[in-house]
Amino acid sequence: MRGLDPTSGVPLYLQVERSLRHRIDEEEWLPGAQLPTEDELGKAYGVSRVTIRQALARLVDRGVLVREQGRGTFVRDTSLTAGARGVTSFTAELAGLGHPSGARVLEQSVLPAADCDLPKEMGLGPGDLLLRLRRLRTDTARPVGVQTALLPLERFPGLDLLDFTDRSLYQTLRETYGLVPREAIETFTVGGVLDEDAPTLGVAPGAHAFYVERLTFDAHGPFEYVRSVMRGDRYQIRLALR
Repeated sequence: MRGLDPTSGVPLYLQVERSLRHRIDEEEWLPGAQLPTEDELGKAYGVSRVTIRQALARLVDRGVLVREQGRGTFVRDTSLTAGARGVTSFTAELAGLGHPSGARVLEQSVLPAADCDLPKEMGLGPGDLLLRLRRLRTDTARPVGVQTALLPLERFPGLDLLDFTDRSLYQTLRETYGLVPREAIETFTVGGVLDEDAPTLGVAPGAHAFYVERLTFDAHGPFEYVRSVMRGDRYQIRLALR
């Protein structure tokens, strides 16, 4: 079970976190299921309890797991799948509310699919290259969320060379590549802001946040996978139920 690489430069607790998240996504543990104890996980991964505790704490903060005093750690079952809202960008969403939006690029890089933790629906091979675009999204210059978009460069050659500061990604895809989004699947969970995101978002670690995963499709299939953390005090979900 170890499957960890101490020489990779990635901290062991992050490797354990990713492995546990993958096992949960693969439904090795279903919602409501109890995870093994810290000692059992430590033996399985060949790491200390401190490392396991760090990994579990991050998954609790992300809303993936929940700790119950005196009982253990369980897979959380409080996810909310949003209803149909129109396939729009953050820029268009805020514009529709009459708010000016902004974007500050935090990272713009090219990575192979093997390093991107993509959903199977993307249908990419391990060596396929993607643009990883991580941006701070703002409303009237106030931090709202951090969004990380992953897009295959085979479909969008040259996309990695553009400057996306205060620039709509969807508008660029439409005007430069003729892409028209058709539908998207979004999954929301509630958790706490992680230490590394807190300064960027201007909140204390552990502050309430929405974690959003979005897979977006056009006529040819999925073209974008986005992971976002949105401030709970500035981003809301409104659903119309009929």
